[in-house]
Amino acid sequence: MLLGCDFSSSPTRRKPIVLALGRLHGSAVHLERFERFTALPDFGAWLAQPGDWVGGFDLPFGLPRELVLALGWPTDWAACMAHYAGFTRAQLRALFQAFCAGRSVGGKFAHRATDGPAGASPSMKWVNPPVAWMLHAGVPLLRAAGVHLPGLADGDGRRVALEAYPGLLAREALGGRRSYKSDDPKRQTPARHQARADLMAALCAGEGARRLGLRLVAAPALHAAMVDDASGDLLDATLCMVQAGWAQGQHAAGDPRFGMPADCDPLEGWILTA
Repeated sequence: MLLGCDFSSSPTRRKPIVLALGRLHGSAVHLERFERFTALPDFGAWLAQPGDWVGGFDLPFGLPRELVLALGWPTDWAACMAHYAGFTRAQLRALFQAFCAGRSVGGKFAHRATDGPAGASPSMKWVNPPVAWMLHAGVPLLRAAGVHLPGLADGDGRRVALEAYPGLLAREALGGRRSYKSDDPKRQTPARHQARADLMAALCAGEGARRLGLRLVAAPALHAAMVDDASGDLLDATLCMVQAGWAQGQHAAGDPRFGMPADCDPLEGWILTA
């Protein structure tokens, strides 16, 4: 099974964690259904149950090495993540603000090597979007569930978790940084609705993920739900699932790292397909 996860560090009924579930058949990624979680413990319990899946998760799996060295934290990934999880968000915010305060304008944040190729926000960023809190909430759940994290930590090889980023695939499918979602009702415009329709059309035609050699297959009701979901959560989960489909294909072709570059930093991790 494939899964794509649109993650929230503070899930609610209005903004749940969304899973897109499906399967890879040849060059087609078939979306089967969505699942939603409104509490982190429930999501953790789902991850921990026996399964057979490759998943793409929209949350950072690591911190920038530059930041870790500056703070004097462990440079072993597991030890670093355990250390990070021991801080409160308020404590982390103070540490990160102090780090940024001593740096020049335009270079306040430290970046991972994967951030540039993926066009992703730095994993230490605590606002707009608060990806640092996503790491703080999500990685401990993955570690507690005992899943396999290629390049980072060995675990149950039948449950494979990889870092994904829907924005990377969305930009490729739309030909640029065209906005297709918003959680603000005032910004849920016809233009964004059309962007979602165009994005879905490109994915289903095989154009949106041409670099990956994949196309999306979705029943009409699921297709319509993704276009109509102004938050973009359903679509983002599906984009992560497509990225996971590429990773599964790489593994089937003999790559034990599921497409992760052999020379990527084992502390920072890597974003699928970047």
